[in-house]
Amino acid sequence: VATPGWNELWFYLSSPEKDVNGDTLWVWCYPSVSSDLRKVLLSKCCLTQDGRDFHTFVFGQFCRTWYYITTVEVQEPTALNKVTHFSIVVTAKDFNPEKYAALSRILCRMYIKHGSPVKMMEAYVTVLTKGICQSDENGSFLIKDYDVRKAYLAGSVKDVVSQFGMETIILYTALMLKKRIVVHHPRIEALLEFTRVLPTLTWHRKDWSILHPYVHLTDTELEDLKKCPGYIAGFVDPEVSNRSDLFDVYVNLPDSVITVSQSAKEALAMGKLHKEVGHLIVQSAEDAERSDSQVIKDISVKTKEILANLVALADECEDSKITLEGLKQHHFPPATENFLFHLAAAEQLLRI
Repeated sequence: VATPGWNELWFYLSSPEKDVNGDTLWVWCYPSVSSDLRKVLLSKCCLTQDGRDFHTFVFGQFCRTWYYITTVEVQEPTALNKVTHFSIVVTAKDFNPEKYAALSRILCRMYIKHGSPVKMMEAYVTVLTKGICQSDENGSFLIKDYDVRKAYLAGSVKDVVSQFGMETIILYTALMLKKRIVVHHPRIEALLEFTRVLPTLTWHRKDWSILHPYVHLTDTELEDLKKCPGYIAGFVDPEVSNRSDLFDVYVNLPDSVITVSQSAKEALAMGKLHKEVGHLIVQSAEDAERSDSQVIKDISVKTKEILANLVALADECEDSKITLEGLKQHHFPPATENFLFHLAAAEQLLRI
């Protein structure tokens, strides 16, 4: 009996010679894992990066599989003879960083104590079958404590608006139109924190599958990314700024600069409607008495109003599908007409 969203667990350790010759060993795995995914996971694990950076927890998505990597430094004599560091990787079908970080912490403590994956496997199976893992010394874990809605709301949309102000409307529009957003920051923690918030701007979809928060500029990962019609992709490599083939909107997070690519300028042209929505977003986010979830609700209410108007326009048309000719009959301002046309395409309300 498996709980939906939980499927695979595998472990990854550094060798005792890591400080001497940089060797890193893939020690234990359950069940099997494809060679492509293994390469991706190795590249994400900080143990393979010559000690340049140490990240206790990172997460990302590859081939529609979420991965959560927890890395630990072994600091005292333990059952892990000569091991200096190790990582635990959990893969799953659902987005819930807090859930998998909590579970991984318990599994790490078990591994340090027993030096064997057997005890971890027992705990993992208990979670799969009973939704709980209890241990006086290693802590307890309850699946029901980690509702997916909490994961969706864990970031701060107010922080995003505080950083980008009215330009947040560019991100909102790009997401509404299912465009490709690339975000760069040299610190992976900053990338993860920022990118996970962006899908809340289109709360009506509740779609975090568009999120790829930690991508490297490798053929394997880019090939997977390009299969997605629209996405939010995070990169630590500044070279991504030169890869205009990967984005419609580029976010330079350290410098707080948003750039629209030449090919997307027409679709993302701003007008009166965008200004109206932008002001609503900024006004709501700047209200000290409004929580992040209230700001998200304010944006969502406005989005639903726009979508309701779009559906009403579609209902006037043959087969309830919008055409450019039909839109022109309403004499909308050019930028609004353009936005509604592209939005109809994104929402599958456009007659092709």
